[in-house]
Amino acid sequence: MRVDQDIRRDVERQLDWEPSIDAREIGVAVKDGIVTLTGVVHYFLEKFDAERAAKRVIGVVGLANDIEVQPRDQLTDGEIAHAAVEALKAHTSIPQGEVRPVVKDGSVTLEGEVEWQFQRDAAFSVVRSLRGVKQVINQTVLKPKMRPNLSDIRIKIEDALKRSAQVDARKITVAMTNSKVVLRGSVRSYWERDEAETAAWAAPGVTRVDNHIEVTVPAAYEYDYD
Repeated sequence: MRVDQDIRRDVERQLDWEPSIDAREIGVAVKDGIVTLTGVVHYFLEKFDAERAAKRVIGVVGLANDIEVQPRDQLTDGEIAHAAVEALKAHTSIPQGEVRPVVKDGSVTLEGEVEWQFQRDAAFSVVRSLRGVKQVINQTVLKPKMRPNLSDIRIKIEDALKRSAQVDARKITVAMTNSKVVLRGSVRSYWERDEAETAAWAAPGVTRVDNHIEVTVPAAYEYDYD
């Protein structure tokens, strides 16, 4: 088990390594492997990238992202909504008119229906990078057109996990009920846990992923910084 002091040091170094983040504006606290990020940034994308960076560190078992977004560009909700609509229209992976942004006080809620999880992810991705956005809430609903073949999907997910360089598939089990996937097992990092979930979402017909994978650190894990 890694000590909190080492985890905090590694998270701070990972934040400093990311070119899209001004690590000087972000505070890091760690208790029992749970990381809390604080501070102020100017873009929601920077807050999002800080969270992803922290999840890459070995030993992080949970994360609270309390970073506040104070946009440098003071745009009206109408201006943000217009920019979001145009960005969604310009993305080829997002069905035209199927995802609608609703903006209040700089927070964007995405509504509508799409067939695939990657389309939900694409909508979130294009909006999170817009100027003036403080938060993005993705409430887009998945409505697959095809009826899933449960055994076939499970095999495809397991194969995808085995192909991934980021995931040790030997420690993960996949179960399915209707169109819901349940993942169990253990991995070394929060990042690896998220990668396993991403692989599960990529399967056709999946409408829900319950990720019960635990993050555990090998007792023998050490890293020499000297």
